[in-house]
Amino acid sequence: MSSASLESYYIGIDVGTGSVRASLVNKLGKVVAASTQETKTWRDPFDNRVFEQSTADIWNATGTVIKACLKASSVDPFAVKGLGFDATCSLAVTDFEGEPVVVTKGVRLGQHGERNIILWADHRAEKEADLINGTGSVVLDYVGGKMSLEMEIPKILWLKNNMDPALFSKCQFFDLPDFLTYQATKDTARSCCRMAEGFLPENWLQELSDRDYAQVGVREGEEVLVAGMPVGEGLSNKAAEELGLVPGTPVGSALIDALDGHCCCKYKENGKLSSVIPSLEESGHLLAAVAGTSTCHIVQSPEGIFVNGVWGPYKDPILSGWWMNEGGQSSLDRFVEYYHPHALIRPDRNSLCHPADRFFLQETLDRLRIEQGVDNLTELTKDLHLYPDFHGNRSPIADPRMRGSIIGMELDNSLIDLAKQYHATLLAIALQTRHIVDTLNNSGHKVASIYMSGGQAKNAELMQLFADVQRGAVVLGAAMLGRFAAEAGTRGKEGQAQRLWDIMVEMTPPGDMVSPSCTPREKKLLEAKYKIFLETIEVQKRWRKEMEDACK
Repeated sequence: MSSASLESYYIGIDVGTGSVRASLVNKLGKVVAASTQETKTWRDPFDNRVFEQSTADIWNATGTVIKACLKASSVDPFAVKGLGFDATCSLAVTDFEGEPVVVTKGVRLGQHGERNIILWADHRAEKEADLINGTGSVVLDYVGGKMSLEMEIPKILWLKNNMDPALFSKCQFFDLPDFLTYQATKDTARSCCRMAEGFLPENWLQELSDRDYAQVGVREGEEVLVAGMPVGEGLSNKAAEELGLVPGTPVGSALIDALDGHCCCKYKENGKLSSVIPSLEESGHLLAAVAGTSTCHIVQSPEGIFVNGVWGPYKDPILSGWWMNEGGQSSLDRFVEYYHPHALIRPDRNSLCHPADRFFLQETLDRLRIEQGVDNLTELTKDLHLYPDFHGNRSPIADPRMRGSIIGMELDNSLIDLAKQYHATLLAIALQTRHIVDTLNNSGHKVASIYMSGGQAKNAELMQLFADVQRGAVVLGAAMLGRFAAEAGTRGKEGQAQRLWDIMVEMTPPGDMVSPSCTPREKKLLEAKYKIFLETIEVQKRWRKEMEDACK
């Protein structure tokens, strides 16, 4: 059978914090096959700020999941017309031949070795971020007023401060999505997605400026690629062999994993597909919340909007000519898991229950609500107040020193107490999301609805809390970039926004709408909870200052 007679398929690769996932889809976005492979993360037993990964491990996992999809679907590799990547906003370090360079502090720092990724969640560069933010540079306005220690630039500065200068000069630095397209094509073209962070005032990293920014992949005057634009000549011979695909298969310019969740919002209401499909212009009223290991809150606008404590505005990260702001909650899933014990004993089974058995916890909560004669779970936990920033605050406070807290604890370690804390955890996440959305809207955005994706979107109780706390609808929802690259040809940026949006409209499967369902009584309780949530922030800041003053 000739390749021309084959149906067209596309592969999306999603590199999350803990795994690599592949989806093989047809032109209409129907998933034909999917596969997931876990990846390694190294921690430092003496420094809980450190999170490291390996590009070799991630690339091997990428080959494994792609081959698994092809095998499960019996799709001919010649029928795969495009490949798209998204990945976490992590810093990958190699030499100029693409060999991995160790980022672990110690004698091997800067030498060749496996652990060459500083994960997004790594907080080792706090001093470097403080130094950058202390300059008061105008460019900080484009990252919400403060550069986060989770961004690449403080991490590169940390490497400069700790690595042998001779070894540092031999390094090239990638945002992880751009590394994947480089590994696939051997083309060093970088995406617009994170080059907004590429401004490097010379007093921070003079070496990079002196070398015309070659170490970060884009020399002055060179074009960066908007999402989905073809990278180089497509898959290299070596990459094609490793991935089980055909040399020359188009590869789309990559995105940060959170940004790839920004999709057209088709939805079903009461089981019926709505005929309402937002236009490109109307997309500015839609916030895409990608809830996985962390949650990212993406909103776009035709003009740049400056929002204190929220990253951006970045120009062209997804749609050419559009600006984007990005809020976020760090380590969401670790926060949820924090309030689960290592194992629960189910009385009805007399056996161990996996800590993520939220259905069992929800059953316990519903039973408690009935026994105590209250109308809703917010009233059941009205005196339990939890603040969620156990790993610092990304948005909208932009303060890595913020810490979690819980008020209203009892001398109780029973399943009942665990269930209450679990609900308080979900409510805290929803309240913080409202804080982010309110901050965006108070600065000029007009967010009217939320499109949820990611693993946490499967938690029905959390999604209902999102709708009730936000007082608006929530709709539950990579290969699009591969299709765009295959169809883009050499047309460049012109018309990219509308063409990519049209592909989103065609390929995005409809999600289910969750509407607010709280009673007037619960609405009043949620408003009180939100007021207390905001007061908790101010109290923590005041207490921290009082203790700092006492130490002087």
